Amino acid sequence: MDGDRWVTVVGFAAALLVLAILVYVAGVEETIGTLQQADPGLSAVVLGLAVVWLSAWGLSLHTVLGAMDAPLSATRSILVFSAAMFANNITPFGQAGGEPVSAFLISEATDAEYETGLAAIASVDTLHFVPSIGIAVVGVASLLLRSVPVGRQFVVAIVAIVVLVAAFVAAVVLGYRYRHRIERIVGRVLTPVVRGLYRLIPTRSPPDQAAIQGRVDGFFSAIDRIAADRQAIVLASAFSAAGWLALSIALWVAVLAVGVDVPLAAALVVTPIGSIAGVTPLPGGSGAVEGAFAALLTSLGGIGSGAAVAAVFIHRVATYWLPTFVGGGVATALGARRASIDEE
Repeated sequence: MDGDRWVTVVGFAAALLVLAILVYVAGVEETIGTLQQADPGLSAVVLGLAVVWLSAWGLSLHTVLGAMDAPLSATRSILVFSAAMFANNITPFGQAGGEPVSAFLISEATDAEYETGLAAIASVDTLHFVPSIGIAVVGVASLLLRSVPVGRQFVVAIVAIVVLVAAFVAAVVLGYRYRHRIERIVGRVLTPVVRGLYRLIPTRSPPDQAAIQGRVDGFFSAIDRIAADRQAIVLASAFSAAGWLALSIALWVAVLAVGVDVPLAAALVVTPIGSIAGVTPLPGGSGAVEGAFAALLTSLGGIGSGAAVAAVFIHRVATYWLPTFVGGGVATALGARRASIDEE
């Protein structure tokens, strides 16, 4: 545990360093001055839109869990999703690093198997992909119709969209075609890893290959149940799209809060494309995401770097720190519940 804490501490220190460099490049006085003059009312609207985003994506999780026969109330689903966001925000590589913890939190809240929780959060994250690209495409098309100058960041955004769509289609086609082979390979790869980890725990005996393969089968069976429920997929995707729209509008309002006006279409492009930076080895991509957002806003919105960084900071306070604090409380409560059950 001490090692995990040190990894977290070092990660946040690195994120703070990246943020400090970002402010230095943008201009310390300009950035701080812009933040001090930000409209508090519009900043509050950004916070409200962040709540809408969390609620929409929490309802997406609620829909997926219902399709997996692991129902959870809408309110608890939103709270558990905020806990999943907390896990993503404090671990390196964003969602990829936080998914194992998120799966545990979901399984605790639903009293379901761990692999069910993992399948749920993996499915929700996958379903977020298509709406994000759709919103980005709408934003790019709107900017082109407005005859916005095509700068380097704009070209990078378009290329990123094309690459992501191609990668997603390839992953879906190959994953479906070779799903049974992938399932067997995952089982063979995980068996020695899991058994090796269990040997490090003196009081626990390692599971045999059949038990591990059973867990892997359970994960893929849960994925199959979700894939077979088209109504749930459509509804969960609609909630995801609503969340992305709320995030984009929140960024647009944050820019307005610092006294600058940019096309809403620019925010539609910046939010999903800039969020890709969350895969960097920093807690929740903190620092890298702010840098990507600011660079894209400067290019697509035609605003100064100081104003862009200030707007992004307002946006990230609402969309990064809000779920981190709220989700941290929920995660602590779920951990305490597990501890009390273990004591009994």
